[in-house]
Amino acid sequence: MLPAAEKRFVRTNFITIIVLFLVIVAGGVVRSTGSGMGCPDWPKCFNRIIPPTAVSQLPVGYEEHYIAGRAKKNERFAKMIDFFGYRELASKIRHDKSILVHEEFNVAKTWTEYANRLVGVVAGFCLLFTAIYSFTYIKSKRSIFVWSVINLFVVVFQAWLGSIVVSTNLTPWVITVHMLLALVIVAIAIYTYFKARTLRDKSILVNRDSKGLKILAIISLLLMLVQVIFGTEVREMVDALTTSGMPRADFIQNIGQHFEIHRWLAYSSLILVIVLFFLVRSKFRGCTTQARFATILLILIGGQMLSGIILARFAIPAFAQTTHLVIGSLLFGTQYYLMLLLGKSKR
Repeated sequence: MLPAAEKRFVRTNFITIIVLFLVIVAGGVVRSTGSGMGCPDWPKCFNRIIPPTAVSQLPVGYEEHYIAGRAKKNERFAKMIDFFGYRELASKIRHDKSILVHEEFNVAKTWTEYANRLVGVVAGFCLLFTAIYSFTYIKSKRSIFVWSVINLFVVVFQAWLGSIVVSTNLTPWVITVHMLLALVIVAIAIYTYFKARTLRDKSILVNRDSKGLKILAIISLLLMLVQVIFGTEVREMVDALTTSGMPRADFIQNIGQHFEIHRWLAYSSLILVIVLFFLVRSKFRGCTTQARFATILLILIGGQMLSGIILARFAIPAFAQTTHLVIGSLLFGTQYYLMLLLGKSKR
């Protein structure tokens, strides 16, 4: 039995992981519905805590006001990335006039984006309570406390980056960084949960030696991360083609090499996951946590491949984009947790 304080942390951390995946779901819906600029300001929406539901409720002259505010924020952001040596990116932010183009009010898009922000706020509070409850591990397992606090600072940075996503009018590379950082937050939350679970209960780690399996799991995870990076490149190109007005049916043949690399990496990941599944099932009993997560991993990559086929064969439908993103995130989390489970097996 866990002490009450540790049980509270484990429970809160688990809820936090679920909410973080809900944030990714909400973000995927926002992207696929084109609702990213549903709220032209941040953190409020049209300078209101509760968004408007009609044009008559919009602030007078809000277009000019928000465009001027975004221009100032973009200039500060450009100075920051210029300081770190990314002069070309800074120049694009300063001189790309499309960044400041105003989007007409759409109540559905506004409330979709607002719902996304609400889920993000809930996730922020979950991470705050996780960090507070992690104080119980300062003496027994300090790494849990340290990483929980680090994750709180990372999510604060993520919130700031979300405001940059809005101010730069959904600049693709900023969205990509925003997405990858979300996976970092998920990974840290999963790590602290794993450490807390196994601190006093070693039973889930007791089985045959699995050092070779862990190496295979790491290779598979790294390959999947490379695939994710190329996938974000493909998504950026899809965004550019959408803006150009090209019919969606012509997208795949105009994306080019990044799509082909992404697809072959997906096939490679599928093969590695299948191999990993059979090896785990041969070394671990069917009732073990390792065997269960290997099965979940196989199911998820099957779903991921299916959603990818739908995207490629049916002109990249919006629902499949969201599905592909969500399953990919779940796949990452499952594979990362399985890797941790294979890390310290004991006889």
